[in-house]
Amino acid sequence: MSANIPVRAIVFDFGGVLIDWNPWYLYRDYFKDEAAMHAFLNEIEFADWNHEQDRGRPFAEAVVIHSEKYPQHADLIRVYDERWADSIGGAIGATVEILRALKRRGYPLFGLSNWSAEKFVLVRERFPFFDLFDTIVLSGQVKLAKPDPRIFELLLEQTGCRAEECLFIDDAEKNIKAAQALGFQIIHFDSPEQLADELERLDLLESEELAHGNSQGR
Repeated sequence: MSANIPVRAIVFDFGGVLIDWNPWYLYRDYFKDEAAMHAFLNEIEFADWNHEQDRGRPFAEAVVIHSEKYPQHADLIRVYDERWADSIGGAIGATVEILRALKRRGYPLFGLSNWSAEKFVLVRERFPFFDLFDTIVLSGQVKLAKPDPRIFELLLEQTGCRAEECLFIDDAEKNIKAAQALGFQIIHFDSPEQLADELERLDLLESEELAHGNSQGR
């Protein structure tokens, strides 16, 4: 952390931090056990395939390409597009409360997320806490994805902030390392409780503020 430089803005990842996203939620309907599901996802190289949608490739195109590569799994590949909403477990409520508390503190809030633009529309409408963000840079819209340094630099260009003034929160180590290399202050997210402790240690938030927010309702 850059302890001598005050944090002036806070940057949040979405999936795994504010939104509980996992393809397992969808695919568990099609497999008898997690081992078989895990083997399937590994076989089709799901993470790399999905990353291309995060970088802006249309789902319709992605399904055709991957179905030709893995014809034995074409039906399961198509299901991810058709039932994508079922991969969302919901908001991570305790992190959302932290987000609201930081907003009450007056910090500018930025979103920097790897997400397909066509699928983000579905969660954007569902979760009103996205209105708390001053700026959102979405990988699927800008055709760049973390950990590519260029998407971090684009965020800085759009917000007029310096990296050293921004605290970046993400659950993926490779994204954390990329941000840190550019000079961002960082918190590697593990849980809402750990995040709250880190923010309190940095004097950006106090636990009482979270309790106050809960007592006032949302």
